[in-house]
Amino acid sequence: MDEGDTPLLPDSLVYQIFLSLGPADVLAAGLACRQWQAVSRDEFLWREQFYRYYQVARDVPRHPAATSWYEEFRRLYDTVPCVEVQTLREHTDQVLHLSFSHSGAQFASCSKDCTVKVWNNDLVITLLHSADMRPYNWSYTQFSQFNVDDSLLLVSGVFLGPHNSSSGEIAVISLDTFILLSRVRNKPYDVFGCWLTESSLISGNLHRIGDITSCSVLWLNNAFQDVESENVNVVKRLFKIQNLNASTIRTVMVADCSRFDSPDLLLDGDGPAVSPCRVFDLGGGSDSEDEAPAPARSKEGLRYFLDDILDGRVQPTLSENTLETRVAELLARGRTKPPEPATSDRRKYLIFTTGCLTYSPHQIGIKQILPHQMTTAGPVLGEERGADEFFDSLDHVIDVHGHVIGMGLSPDHRYLYVNSRSWPSGAVVVDPMQPPPIAEEIDLHVFDLKTMREVKRALRAHRAYTPNDECFFIFLDVSKDFVASGAEDRHGYIWDRHYNICLAKLRHKDVVNSVAFSPREQELLLTASDDATIKAWRSPSTVRALQSPRPRLRPVFSWFASQRR
Repeated sequence: MDEGDTPLLPDSLVYQIFLSLGPADVLAAGLACRQWQAVSRDEFLWREQFYRYYQVARDVPRHPAATSWYEEFRRLYDTVPCVEVQTLREHTDQVLHLSFSHSGAQFASCSKDCTVKVWNNDLVITLLHSADMRPYNWSYTQFSQFNVDDSLLLVSGVFLGPHNSSSGEIAVISLDTFILLSRVRNKPYDVFGCWLTESSLISGNLHRIGDITSCSVLWLNNAFQDVESENVNVVKRLFKIQNLNASTIRTVMVADCSRFDSPDLLLDGDGPAVSPCRVFDLGGGSDSEDEAPAPARSKEGLRYFLDDILDGRVQPTLSENTLETRVAELLARGRTKPPEPATSDRRKYLIFTTGCLTYSPHQIGIKQILPHQMTTAGPVLGEERGADEFFDSLDHVIDVHGHVIGMGLSPDHRYLYVNSRSWPSGAVVVDPMQPPPIAEEIDLHVFDLKTMREVKRALRAHRAYTPNDECFFIFLDVSKDFVASGAEDRHGYIWDRHYNICLAKLRHKDVVNSVAFSPREQELLLTASDDATIKAWRSPSTVRALQSPRPRLRPVFSWFASQRR
C-alpha cells in the first residue's frame, strides 16, 4: 500500500499471487498489511489450498461440521496425533494389543512376555499394575477389553503347548483389587472374547466333526463364577454354528444397534461399488406351505446325492474334502435354526470373522443378539431349541474376497472398519487347505451396519508381507474423525474418516501390531510394536499447549511453523 493506505494491487491480483504460494507462505504474507491479511483468509483461497495440499478428490465436500475451509485445513494439520511424546519400555517382548478404558483414564497392554499391564493415562503415562499369567500355564497374552463401567478387565491369552495348538483362555481381573476373579476356556484362542454386558462375556469352543468340518459354540459366561446358588447359571450356550472347509469363527466383537441412528459422522453410501466385497442377507425367505419340512428335504437330498455317487453319476470324481463338505451342507440344511426377526431396538450384533471356502478368514459373520439372550439366566446348553435345530444360522455375511486381518468399530458402532489382504481378481478356491495368495497391500474397507452396505472407497497405504499360513491380526481403532491401523512395514497410519486421506505415518523399529485412540481425546494415540515398546503420540496443538509455560498470544501461523512430513 502507498502512504494514503490505497492498495497498489487489486484484491483479485493478490488472490492470484497467493494461489501460487504454499499454505505457510500465504499465512506469512498475510502479516504484511490489512489488505493481504484479508485476502489470506479468503474462503475460496483456502478451499484451493485444502484440495491441493491434502490431495482430496474435488467431488468430496467439506466435512459437515466444518465452519470454514481455513479452520478445516488447520484441523487436519494441527489436531492429528503425530508427535511422539513418550516411549514405554516396560514390556520385555513383542507388544500385541492395546485397549483403553471407557473413561480414558487407564489403558491395558498385552505382550509375548506373558504379562498384561494396566497404565495410568496422565500427562506422563505411568505403570499402575502388571499381572504375570505364566503361573496359569499361559504362553502369552494377546487381547484385553474393559467392561462398560471400567471395573473389570477381560484378558485373553494362549496356552502353552504344541506349535499347532489352538487352545486359549480368558481371565477376568478386578480393576479395584487386581485380583483374578475367573478363568474361562477359549478355543480357538483367536476368538479373543469380548464383553456382552457389564458382567457377562463371550467365549468360544470348537468341536471337530470331520477332517475339514467343525462346529463353533459361542458361550455366554458370568464374570463372577463363584456363585454358589444352584439356580444361577454361570455359563449358557449362545450360538452353535457349523464351519465348512476348515474355517472357524474368530475375533468376536459386539456392536450396539441402539446407537445406529445418532452417528458421530454420517458417511455417504451413494455411488458405484468400489470393491469385490459382497454383503449377503440371510434372514429373508421362508418355506412355502406346499414344501416338505426342512429335515425331510435334507434327508431326501442327501439320499439322492449318495445314490448318484454310488451309481457313478457324479462327474468328475469328488475329492474327499469336497465330498465331506457336500454331505455336511446337506445334513445341516434341515437342522439349522433360521434367523429370528428383529423386534427390538435394544438388540446387539455379534460380529466375527469366518469363511466358507478355506481356513483363511475371508468373510465376516453377523448374528443379532436379542435382549432375552443377554443373560445367563434361563435354559442352559440349548435346552430351548428343538431336536431338529442343531445349528444357528447367520443373519448377514460379508465376503471380502481376501484374508481379513483386522476389524474395528466406530465409536457410535454404526460403521465397521476391516483390514484385509485381497485375493487376485477372479481367484477360485479349489483346495480349502490352499487358499489363494494374498496381496502385500492392506485394504481398509468400511461397512455401514445399519444399511449393510460398503461405503467409501477402500483405504490403502499400509502393507504386510507374511503369507497366508503365517498371517496375523493387526488391530485398528476408530475415533470420531480418524481411523488408525498398524502394519508390517514398521509404521502406524492415520486416515481422516470423511476425506479418506492418509494424514500421518508413525515410525517404529518393527511391526506395529495395535493402535488405540483415547476415548476422551482423539488427539492422543498409542501404538504397540514387535520392538517391545508402546509409543504415545499427541497432536501438535496439544504439544504446544503442554509446553507453553503460561497463556500467551501466538502468531496466526504458529500452528504451521514446523513441518512434520
